[in-house]
Amino acid sequence: MVNGRWHRALLAGTLGVLTIAGAVVVPGVAGAATGLGATAAARGRYFGAAVQPAKLTDPAYTRILDQEFNSVTPENALEWDAVEPARNQFTFTAADRVVDRARAQGAAARGRGLVSPSANQVAWVTVLGTADDARAALRTHITATVGHFRGRIKTWDVVSEALSDNGAVRPSVFANRLGPAYIEEAFRDARAADPGARLCYNDYGIEDRGLAKTQAVYNLVRDFKARGVPIDCVGLESHFISPAAIPSTYGQTVAAFAALGVDVEITELDIGGSGTAQSDGYRRVVSACVAVSRCTGITVWGVRDTDSWRANLTPLLFDAAGARKPAYYGALSAMRICARAC
Repeated sequence: MVNGRWHRALLAGTLGVLTIAGAVVVPGVAGAATGLGATAAARGRYFGAAVQPAKLTDPAYTRILDQEFNSVTPENALEWDAVEPARNQFTFTAADRVVDRARAQGAAARGRGLVSPSANQVAWVTVLGTADDARAALRTHITATVGHFRGRIKTWDVVSEALSDNGAVRPSVFANRLGPAYIEEAFRDARAADPGARLCYNDYGIEDRGLAKTQAVYNLVRDFKARGVPIDCVGLESHFISPAAIPSTYGQTVAAFAALGVDVEITELDIGGSGTAQSDGYRRVVSACVAVSRCTGITVWGVRDTDSWRANLTPLLFDAAGARKPAYYGALSAMRICARAC
């Protein structure tokens, strides 16, 4: 453990933090890389952001994106309703824009939404009447989407939010037609579409290892690993309404999933609040990830507070003007300090 007073000194607003020609320097960490993405990359990890394609015309938005993040996730542009709104009619234009721009900037891209609740909002999907029809639709969607980005997207959230809070499989078009086995089928289809891609199960509300939902995901991953179902990682979405909502077992949960032989990624992080409390919340989450060697990266769900899906909570690392918040320095200093001492 690092002395708590040292953490607080580094995190107290911007005290003790210097900005030189746009680069962030934390005193006491000699030779540290600058910026979130560069610092993470120096530790063999990524620090990414969810990107809205329409905002790529905003110079302030892209300046932060390019300077701070070495990974991007197309925020909603890869959801089922965005990619295949009509059967066998695929549109990848918006997602291509995000992915190709990231690659041009030397950043990686994560894929999401292959099978998620957005499928249940698509009219043609809701009327799939038989198991064979549902299976064909699932396979075609995954094969076309993963195949389109083969070699450009190296990590996919194959199935997201498939379990209920009680640990049971959530009712959905595919669960109703194929049963729980649709999750396994989706992973096998994704592996066939791109054998080199990393495949993740992703969900919210699984950050506390004592909860029924977390235990159900744990058992799912353990079962997949035991039977040779292709799964490489688990994504913890980590949407927290406030720092107080971060469970005390967060680090233990990350470590428990990693012990199953999969990587762990924090995929949609945001923490409501402001000031020192929010900064400490980000420090705690980043520290929990960096302390586990198989926690390979973190994605915040947006760039500035005003870009957030819940902007009223001011949950991100940059304010409306694009200025770094105390939360930014909490995340950055945790990445640097924990790389040496956690």
